[in-house]
Amino acid sequence: MSPSPAGNAPARLPFLDRDHSILGFNERVLDWARREDVPLLERLRYLCIVSSNLDEFFEVRAAPHLTAAQAGDRKGAVTVDSYAAISEVAQRLVQQQYALFDDALVPALAREGIEILSHADRTPAQRRWVDAYFEREVKPLLVPVGLDPAHPFPQVANKSLNFIVRLGGKDAFGRENEIAIVKVPRVLPRVIRMPDRLADGKAAFVFLSSVIRAHLHELFPGREVGQFSQFRVTRHSDLAVDEDEVRNLRTALRLGLQHRHYGQAVRLEVSAACSEHLAGFLLQQFDLPPAALYRVPGPVNLVRLQQLLDLVDKPQLLFPRYVPSFPRGLLPGQSLWEQLRQRDVLIHQPYESFDGVLAFLREAVQDPDVLAIKQTIYRTGTDSALMDLLREAVRRGKEVMAVVELKARFDEEANINWAEQLEAVGAQVVYGVVGLKTHAKMLLVTRREGRDLARYAHLSTGNYNARTARLYTDISMLTADAALTADVEAVFLHLASQTRLPRLQKALLAPFHLQRRLIEKIDVAGEAAARGLPARIVLKMNALTDEPLMQALARAGARGARIDLIVRGACMLPARLPGVTDTIRVRSIVGRFLEHARVFYIAAGPEEELWLSSADFMNRNMLRRIELAWPVTDPQLRQRLVDECLVAGLHDDADAWELQPDGSYRPLRAAPDSRGLSAQQALMERYRALGAQEVVRWT
Repeated sequence: MSPSPAGNAPARLPFLDRDHSILGFNERVLDWARREDVPLLERLRYLCIVSSNLDEFFEVRAAPHLTAAQAGDRKGAVTVDSYAAISEVAQRLVQQQYALFDDALVPALAREGIEILSHADRTPAQRRWVDAYFEREVKPLLVPVGLDPAHPFPQVANKSLNFIVRLGGKDAFGRENEIAIVKVPRVLPRVIRMPDRLADGKAAFVFLSSVIRAHLHELFPGREVGQFSQFRVTRHSDLAVDEDEVRNLRTALRLGLQHRHYGQAVRLEVSAACSEHLAGFLLQQFDLPPAALYRVPGPVNLVRLQQLLDLVDKPQLLFPRYVPSFPRGLLPGQSLWEQLRQRDVLIHQPYESFDGVLAFLREAVQDPDVLAIKQTIYRTGTDSALMDLLREAVRRGKEVMAVVELKARFDEEANINWAEQLEAVGAQVVYGVVGLKTHAKMLLVTRREGRDLARYAHLSTGNYNARTARLYTDISMLTADAALTADVEAVFLHLASQTRLPRLQKALLAPFHLQRRLIEKIDVAGEAAARGLPARIVLKMNALTDEPLMQALARAGARGARIDLIVRGACMLPARLPGVTDTIRVRSIVGRFLEHARVFYIAAGPEEELWLSSADFMNRNMLRRIELAWPVTDPQLRQRLVDECLVAGLHDDADAWELQPDGSYRPLRAAPDSRGLSAQQALMERYRALGAQEVVRWT
């Protein structure tokens, strides 16, 4: 394709497929499970992460393709062909997973004294122990269901472990009902450690599926157990609630959660040796085509293998423990309010500790001059010190407002519970705006200082979740900036009262003007480049799928702006496509931590600006969510973000992958005999050194 007139991008870009891009990200995660320079148990963890991600892909993304295929649709974005294409990629990825598990990880674990024993591998003493375990712990919880007109195929929950059995002979009433189903309760552990006295100095494990398989005959006395297989069905699990039609969103969602486990079936996993007869029977029961069948040579739920990591005490097979340093911008022993009146503070998680955020809220709760605390809640987890602090603030007589996003996918139940607990102690709880998810991460403190009221805010690219703050890279900012905190106050007022949003002084808010203003800024950089001025755009985010923003980037690139995009997951913008995106490079970093920060740097001539945001460049973030973006104006803090989030990522040749014009990714890993530069490793070492200096300074 030749360059378009006047250096503009073509009217219609050849966008990459989003679903294939998501699956491609999981291929990059799987690469960490292959890498022999990664500690062995961590390799197993990455394998489990891929399985968890694939579960979510099928639960959220597969249903439209499947429905189109079953209807024979051949026009549009989701068709018979699109279903066949994603099925082919997913099947290949699953095959690679199990080949890696069976052929590489299991033997490597055995060499480290960690054995996973099948029935055939067990000694007589081990078999006796398994027999006793089954009789005591498992059998009392199993209820085999023989299928007949009075016992139709049972409801099978999403992602639950089950067995299908073909029986010979006749039942107690002389009938030849040959199919039975055994549902396995979720309360049973999937990985069981055998006593050390039976392990010959090793750590020996058995899978629950193997234990049940060895004792199926005991569940059907008087019948002959013939063909059998474990199986697992994945169901569409994206909750759909028409907010305009419900009077109480919380009640409607709680009812919806009860049905999530029994949504449309989208995938069926069975043992590799499952007979055609049983596989066909299951496909018919779940109304699935043959392409939805996944035969696996191992346990049907690799996600649950993460239990093994908790049962093995071999720290040498894990990443060396990393202890985040206390945020270097905060001075222990001094009032946070005094510090923030002097300067903004950035916290780079997980290199710096989430404790800085908790310290901010704790001081607000304990300070008698603090009158009000307002916070958004998206994914805080089920055990949250932060939520305990909010409840304590209510008990101390402060006005507490929590904007709880009930529709945070797969966190709905936890958020409903938090909302009810906060309401029970007297907090004001609101659920945002009808039709929009509240995804912005904001915490606002209002404090009386003399005759005036002062505001202090915490803004973040990530969630208020202490656990993920140790695993995700995010940027937090603490500020007393009067204009910015006034914007945050206005957003909270808008969310609570749904009155018209006033003109904001510094922040940008979706769905009102974030997309439009970002496009304007990108276009300004493109115009500067067209005039021969230096123009540079470096954006870091989790996903890039919004068409207007991708068009803007292509326009700016066509005019000569240098553009680097660090996009961890799905990216639909083709990079380095001749005549279309020649000046645009896209890379993805997959490392020890999940890259999660959103950092936007745009320079046009002598003017440069840097923004942090809760939003990715996705249509849903721009038009169907409440999202916040805010500028970092302090030159030192801005340079720190450029160095740590952008420059470091662009120089990574250990964990980075580069997007090719055809949508594939090429690893940038240095030669095998060279370590290369890992941005995450370099930042860990940098913050360790800074932390050591602080310890010396304060002792």
